[in-house]
Amino acid sequence: VTALVVDDNKVSQMIHHQLLNVLGIVNHVVGNGKEAVEIHSSGKKFDLVLMDRDMPVMNGIEATKKLRDMGVKSTIAGVSSHSLSEERQEFIEAGLDDYHEKPLTIAKLVSVVSKIKYKA
Repeated sequence: VTALVVDDNKVSQMIHHQLLNVLGIVNHVVGNGKEAVEIHSSGKKFDLVLMDRDMPVMNGIEATKKLRDMGVKSTIAGVSSHSLSEERQEFIEAGLDDYHEKPLTIAKLVSVVSKIKYKA
């Protein structure tokens, strides 16, 4: 399993990177949605994308829509500090498979990982 962490917050990046490492998941970190789109455009594929909602350059909603439009089938899990249901709903409608509030924990991550859709 491989994962892409998309977050502009250095602390969140570190926490998510470490949690994935604990689960034995090889992961790569980028700082915004544009970088996430670019790394996929370059041909890289990930089983899981942990997508922050609010980032500079390109936010998680826009990036998720773009990735889906590009045909990316990875499991995309939204991760945000927003708990308002309408904000969460807008993010989910962009093409998320899962959504969790920050901070991520091992339990939340295990729940996300269990939903990864393995594609042949």
